[in-house]
Amino acid sequence: MSGLNRFTGRRLDPNSDEHLVQSIGDILSTPLNLRIGRRAYGSEIPDLIDQPLNARTRIRIFAATAMALQNFEPRVRLKRVQLLVSALGRASLQLDVIRTDRPRRTSATLSVSLRTA
Repeated sequence: MSGLNRFTGRRLDPNSDEHLVQSIGDILSTPLNLRIGRRAYGSEIPDLIDQPLNARTRIRIFAATAMALQNFEPRVRLKRVQLLVSALGRASLQLDVIRTDRPRRTSATLSVSLRTA
């Protein structure tokens, strides 16, 4: 089985970090109740994108990330989440994870852009 890059159509190794980042990005950027066959798929992050960037919103983003990955991405165990915001207002998440899909559990740091679907 192989994956595809959703933007270029190029093949992706399903065991690569690039495939994992794409999968996590899809989960986090998909609003809940958007997919007809899988209403629970996605996260609350798209609802939080336009909220004021204060401590409460940050905590809600961290919680939404943890819940969504626990429910829909069995290949990782989340260790840490950092919200990075650029001067232009673009946000991304830096995730420190443990890959559970490999023979030896390895740590990885992944950067996922926050965009609405």
